[in-house]
Amino acid sequence: MTSEALGTRSPGLTADDGGAGTPDGARPAGGVVPQRRRRRPPVVSQLLLTLALLLFLAPLGWMVLSSLKSAGEIFTTPPELFGESLLFSNYSNALDFLPFGRFMLNTAFVAVTGTVITLVTSALSAYAFARLRFRGRDSLFLVYLGTLMVPQEVVVVPMFLIMNQLGWINTFQALVLPWAFTAFGTFLLRQFFLTIPKELEESARIDGAGHWRILTQIIVPIAAPAFAVLAVFTFITYWNSFLWPLIVTNDVTTTTVPLGLNLFLGQNGQAWNLLMAAATISMAPTALLVLLLQRYLVKGIALSGLGGR
Repeated sequence: MTSEALGTRSPGLTADDGGAGTPDGARPAGGVVPQRRRRRPPVVSQLLLTLALLLFLAPLGWMVLSSLKSAGEIFTTPPELFGESLLFSNYSNALDFLPFGRFMLNTAFVAVTGTVITLVTSALSAYAFARLRFRGRDSLFLVYLGTLMVPQEVVVVPMFLIMNQLGWINTFQALVLPWAFTAFGTFLLRQFFLTIPKELEESARIDGAGHWRILTQIIVPIAAPAFAVLAVFTFITYWNSFLWPLIVTNDVTTTTVPLGLNLFLGQNGQAWNLLMAAATISMAPTALLVLLLQRYLVKGIALSGLGGR
């Protein structure tokens, strides 16, 4: 091999004009080399997240600590985190002050029943909008989504008149059925169903599967994270609902937790410590549900488009 051969350089790689390691000294347009975006140090990000976490946890912490104080220690000046003693008896007193256990059972029944019905109806409608082809499908879907822009306060009066005509006042069906058919659930599941490859359905059709079998045995198992997200959102919505139960119920047999909490500040006096204890108890089911489904929630929010990506 000659010295010329050893000294030759590949014509595609030159180091001239700052182009070392790039083909023919290639540069970005305008000859300006872009600077790398500086990343925020991990310590700063963790500090900001910690501050945000403390900001959100502060009211919850104050609620729990207030539930362990006497009624006179809650509004002391200056405020104190702890009372003279931790009164865990406030929790049992809260259950005895009102039939709060009955309120919890009522709300659990309404929330679980409403969540199950919402999951079923949303899955059926989402499958229709995502996989079935019929005239006006997209237009109908847009109209259906438009119902999300109607505030609840606008429809409570006609809904109450309908419930009254059906004789459903002070009944559980009045608390569950009017809000069990939601466009949000349909939209959420439809967006997830669209990400599932159609080849899976085509293979199932070759084996003789129909729409119902495809939905129940293929789509639903794959979309479990999306169902978990919808289940948590729906359960919390039913659990925290205040306006609609206030309108259609006036009997203790159908009173829900939000209405029951309001009764601690009624004619029997203002039992703030018992109210805080009852609020802590009422928060437990939703917090437990979120913890149990946390793994599916993270995955479902990321895949269904609710993560802001």
